[in-house]
Amino acid sequence: QVQLVESGGGLVQAGGSLRLSCAASGRTPSSYRLGWFRQAPGKERAFVASSTWNSITSYADSVKGRFTISRDNAKNTVHLQMNSLKPEDTAVYYCAADLSGRVVGSGGFSNWGQGTQVTVSS
Repeated sequence: QVQLVESGGGLVQAGGSLRLSCAASGRTPSSYRLGWFRQAPGKERAFVASSTWNSITSYADSVKGRFTISRDNAKNTVHLQMNSLKPEDTAVYYCAADLSGRVVGSGGFSNWGQGTQVTVSS
């Protein structure tokens, strides 16, 4: 079981930036994928980005060119740098771990953090 704790959410104006962080602990395997999902009010949880242990990344089309995922394996952390934020980025952002061996895409995530709120005002 992998425990995940997110931090870094908050309120920002449109066009601004935020950096989310997620710390993983527990029975972490030597190689696994970490990712970010988000859930806006009234919508289903959606994939945002992921990174394998060796930094193969995957992004949702809606955030490509604006968001960057990065990983620090020594510290078991993953970060999501969010630039050029839009009101439609407003959501609860969840960190997730995929122990299935997948490299890209939204499938395989089985461990979840509690989420952190990101609000982008217009």
